[in-house]
Amino acid sequence: MVRAILEGRKTQTRRVVKNQPPEDVSPIVVDRYHPTVILRNGEEAPGEEIFGAYSDDGDWGSKCPYGAPGDRLWVRETHDVNRLGVETFPDGCERFYAGIAYKADDGRHEADITERLYRTLDETESRGWTASIHMPRWASRITLEITGVRVERLNDISEADAANEGLYRLPALGRYVVQKGEQYFGGADRDARVVFADLWDRINGGGAWDANPWVWVVEFKRIEA
Repeated sequence: MVRAILEGRKTQTRRVVKNQPPEDVSPIVVDRYHPTVILRNGEEAPGEEIFGAYSDDGDWGSKCPYGAPGDRLWVRETHDVNRLGVETFPDGCERFYAGIAYKADDGRHEADITERLYRTLDETESRGWTASIHMPRWASRITLEITGVRVERLNDISEADAANEGLYRLPALGRYVVQKGEQYFGGADRDARVVFADLWDRINGGGAWDANPWVWVVEFKRIEA
């Protein structure tokens, strides 16, 4: 998916709404609103304004954990931090030149160092290939701006939106795959929704697509640094 963002193929992401609305939920609105809070005296009052989804009758609501349109997100990815040089100051302070290698760049190491940073590193920031969850903010090379947020049932995704989840369309066959090469493993289909459904189950476990939960649909564009 990192490659899909870098290539401009991925402009949407879907995440399950943690606080699922009831089956008989009234029409859902996504906007800023004041959730109801209970005061110490037991009375109800409007709380602080938040951005999220709420039912038109006011019986259900959920704050969007990913932000609102205009907010920016930074992307974590598998990476390696390489100490490339050091400078020692009179007070004994050391600062290191750091090279960042990204696994999404075809898995190369020294050849794919795409950035030079000048900062202090600690021992935990030079440890070989590291899972994306441990990427520090300063090492991220991808910044996204949210352009739209909505909620919908997972199975309601359109074919165009499924493609915008980052699928790759094979030029010769006109079929979609998650990434190049998957056509050889039976993962290609002319319907982008079929491929996305398979991807969803691979990420979230078998039966996750058929469960058809309500999901956040976050649309974004990449911001060039």
